[in-house]
Amino acid sequence: MAHLLGADGIALTIGTRTLLRDVSLGLDDGDRIGVVGPNGAGKSTLLRLLAGTQAPDAGRVTRVGGSRLGMLVQRDVDDDAATIRDLVHGDDATHEWASDARIRNVHAGLLADLDLDQPAATLSGGQRRRVALAALLVEDPDVLLLDEPTNHLDVEGVAWLAEHLSDRYGRPGATGALVVVTHDRWFLDAVCSRTWEVRGDGTGGVDGYDGGYAAYILARAERARQAATAAEKRNNLLRKELAWLKRGAPARTSKPKFRLDAAAALIDDEPPPRDTLELTQMATRRLGKDVLDLEDVTVTVPVRDDSGRRRVLLDDVTWRLGPGDRYGVVGVNGSGKTTLLSLLAGRREPDSGRVRRGKTVHVAELTQDVGELDDVAHLTAVQVVDREKRTVVVDGKELTAGQLTERLGFTRERAHTIVRDLSGGERRRLQLLRLLVSEPNVLLLDEPTNDLDTDTLAAVEDLLDGWPGTLIVVSHDRYLLERVCDRQWALLGDGALRDLPGGVEQYLALRRAGGGAGGGRGASTADVSSRGVHPSPRSSGSPARPVQPRDETSPDAASGSVTSAEGAAGNAPSAADVRAARKEIARVERRLGRIADEEKVLHEQMAADPTDYAAVAALDEKLRALGAEKDELELAWLEAAEVAG
Repeated sequence: MAHLLGADGIALTIGTRTLLRDVSLGLDDGDRIGVVGPNGAGKSTLLRLLAGTQAPDAGRVTRVGGSRLGMLVQRDVDDDAATIRDLVHGDDATHEWASDARIRNVHAGLLADLDLDQPAATLSGGQRRRVALAALLVEDPDVLLLDEPTNHLDVEGVAWLAEHLSDRYGRPGATGALVVVTHDRWFLDAVCSRTWEVRGDGTGGVDGYDGGYAAYILARAERARQAATAAEKRNNLLRKELAWLKRGAPARTSKPKFRLDAAAALIDDEPPPRDTLELTQMATRRLGKDVLDLEDVTVTVPVRDDSGRRRVLLDDVTWRLGPGDRYGVVGVNGSGKTTLLSLLAGRREPDSGRVRRGKTVHVAELTQDVGELDDVAHLTAVQVVDREKRTVVVDGKELTAGQLTERLGFTRERAHTIVRDLSGGERRRLQLLRLLVSEPNVLLLDEPTNDLDTDTLAAVEDLLDGWPGTLIVVSHDRYLLERVCDRQWALLGDGALRDLPGGVEQYLALRRAGGGAGGGRGASTADVSSRGVHPSPRSSGSPARPVQPRDETSPDAASGSVTSAEGAAGNAPSAADVRAARKEIARVERRLGRIADEEKVLHEQMAADPTDYAAVAALDEKLRALGAEKDELELAWLEAAEVAG
């Protein structure tokens, strides 16, 4: 493999902070590097040094002559006078690029819903991001540096980008190299073959690991275990040395110098304690049986073309949330995900229908806008928490605001830093802490992973895993959704809320098959007067709590068409059919309960002796069989529920 770029002993200090010290790295053909590390550790700075847009204090960066380098920065260059065509293709004639299948693929993946002659001044922040990324991929550089490329991309866009980069830089015999800074763990696993961790602990080091995010976590855990063993041995020796040095005043004056030097070396080598980002589950208020219900809700917004038309975001949607429900919501940008949260939070009223709230419900909402902290920008992080609640009882212990901020990963210095001087990730953490100290029992999270590093993300997920209230998460981070949510729902831009028993993979399959409004990336632009009437989703006490049951293989579902409530009345099931369907539902639910018990026993058996590979394989085969049976039962449940009403 040809060598493309190298960094030899580079160092950089900003103010009193050492970001990098004596760092040597190299890129060869076929390398796909993911860069991780705490916020502010220097990940973006490392990319700028490799790109040559910033000079190191020491060391050098070399690049093979004739190689082309491209970099996507977090802030896109503004050129409002240009069109999308100008930004992506420059002065190239259409016939020069339209015949290239690779470029057409970039258009389909990132620009399908945009007009190439549209002025840049009319683009949203997310659209500008996609245009900048498309321009870079069309250029096809030998060395591609990407700083947070998944920001503003929906789940479908992230999946397309991962597939494109893996094919371009990861196929056998591929030329060129990729370096990407991202907090999207799924993307790191899907694309990267190696991981660089920028420590951010003041040592200025960068550690290399083989594999993507999962391999990096495993390797880092093993390194930590080995370091702990070495530290224990070092501490034992240190205690002996210090005890020997302190044996009386006369003895101290006569210690050999080499013994004093050895003790000093041990003390100097003692590593600083790592910030564990410990997040603690907060107490929640009691939550009754009734939580939040959307009943026959319709919401429309104006179309951005001054025509006076309105676009349907939610069309006659019914959705019932119970205590302990944990749902993730995915969808194309503009399909109404944030609007759905605003309805649940009570910040917006529907155009028709109603939102019912239980008497014991206390909702807390984490919005995307960190600007909501502007009113307390003059206070420190500790003071902000102290204003919300002076003390909170956690695990039977009463903690002060200072102790709470420390447990959320704020060092003592940062906890007493004024809010306006906090980083984006720190402000995001402070937003979350503000919500949790109010002890809500319904938590609404809108893109909660924005600006958080991977360590903080893991800590937040650990918190949400054990949070006992009702949880609704809107996110493009499929790793987070699959980790903390029991079920996913989709807004496909057709005004309906669709259940996704198959999770994010089912959503991507629906989008590839043309599900939603015309199969495009954007939301539907149909007028209110021309929209169809969608069946109202229902919820029940079943484990899946399905909504809007559909057979995805049926002609109607494939075409996106639906049957109106009035048209369905003529084919209403008989009373006998309804009774039979309810019996079937009861039978299926009993069997699903038994399957859950059997799965629990099998998992316990696997955990009892994980080294018996033959036995584990046999148990795994039984689990797969139970899983297949459960899928069939859930489908039968959906069909029966549709008849039973």
